[in-house]
Amino acid sequence: MAVRIMLADDHKIVRESFRALLEVDPAFQVVGDVGDGMEAVRVALELKPDVIVMDITMPNLDGPGATRRILSQRPDTRIIALSMHTHHQFVSLMLDAGVSGYVLKSCKANELITAVRMVAAGKTYFSPGISIPAATPGIPPRSSSINSLARLSDREREVLKLFADGFETRDIARKLNMAEKTVATHREHIMAKLGISSIAGLTKYAIREGISTM
Repeated sequence: MAVRIMLADDHKIVRESFRALLEVDPAFQVVGDVGDGMEAVRVALELKPDVIVMDITMPNLDGPGATRRILSQRPDTRIIALSMHTHHQFVSLMLDAGVSGYVLKSCKANELITAVRMVAAGKTYFSPGISIPAATPGIPPRSSSINSLARLSDREREVLKLFADGFETRDIARKLNMAEKTVATHREHIMAKLGISSIAGLTKYAIREGISTM
């Protein structure tokens, strides 16, 4: 039986390229592709794929958040993180969410195929050059310390990205369907957790960590 795969990435060209690549192999069947985190959760629970290739940064809900929600209801799903980032913070975030692999977007075609095969078989796969934090028995090593990004909730990371992308409080409130006071509270919590005292500081942090590309 073919491995059922779902692709989650906010760039359509990436999804189309990976779909074309994977479907060359008769052992794979791409059953769906989505462009945001909330849709990834909905479609994953509906289609029940064996393997999900999950981008880290997506609108509405990021990769770590989507991964946690999917695995909380379908713990047997195998998820591969997809990213352009090699920084240990991103690796730790996705490992803590429960992924079984981490593949760079710059990887060669055969590497993605290898990753899907290994993860579908119950193994793990990490692109060469990925720095895996401290060892944990039975699973890939992960960080024992809580990094700054991991201190933020899914919603806080989403609000941080929107502030860093230049949205004002009222725009974020409208976009996320919440009160402006709630957005302001999230901002205060983010600043307190990160030890940052200004929007400019948040923006610099988000760019440095790859949350925003503004």
